Amino acid sequence: MAKEFEIVSEFDVDATPEEVWQAVTSGTGGYLWPMEPPEPRVGGQGPFGSTITVWDPPHRYTNRVEDVEGISQQTANQLDYTIEPRDAGRHAWVRYVHSGIFVDDWDNQYDGAHRHTEFYMHTLREYLVHFAPRPVAFISLDGPEASSAADAFTAVGPALGLADDIEPGARVRARGPQGRPVDAVVDFRNPYFIGLRTDTALLRFFGRNHWGAPVGISVHDFAPDADAKANGAAWQGWLDGIFSRS
Repeated sequence: MAKEFEIVSEFDVDATPEEVWQAVTSGTGGYLWPMEPPEPRVGGQGPFGSTITVWDPPHRYTNRVEDVEGISQQTANQLDYTIEPRDAGRHAWVRYVHSGIFVDDWDNQYDGAHRHTEFYMHTLREYLVHFAPRPVAFISLDGPEASSAADAFTAVGPALGLADDIEPGARVRARGPQGRPVDAVVDFRNPYFIGLRTDTALLRFFGRNHWGAPVGISVHDFAPDADAKANGAAWQGWLDGIFSRS
């Protein structure tokens, strides 16, 4: 049964409205995934075949699509960003609203979208505070079919060398591909996602098995010599190795 949904995220961030605007329009690879920047006008083209319905830089940006390409469970989809200055423009308050219509498996779709929104908006803040506007080498990976199992994500923390009681804010020496040490801050952790921030990268681990999909990884590498192809090969091997043993 088709049913409307709305997911709202509001937060303050130590970045200017202009920096937030740049991130959500042309810098999406820094926290989400790379997308073509929206055409800068009302009526212009936005991501996923959407249309720009509000364009007021650096304060308000909205795009909407009625038939979501490649997603059979959803028809209408709208993304709305409101950005207000704080502290004489040195900081910003952001309100992000994701709304639309799910036409199938509503509870599962909503739960996944709601929890992903929390993680993506957290990653946006991490990007703005620590890395913006540096260029990024981005990769996104999926684990093998075994990583879709109901308890699959429970293997990721131990594979990284993270004890169960390590909480966000802790500094760790994690285990990366080929056992390589990864010095990082655990910037996010719950049963669904893990976020690690190094001096040069944001490493994101997605427990999408909770919604019937494989466990995933994204790497946002801001190092001057970042090599997306090498990152992809290394982390894909790490991810496949976990679930080939499980």
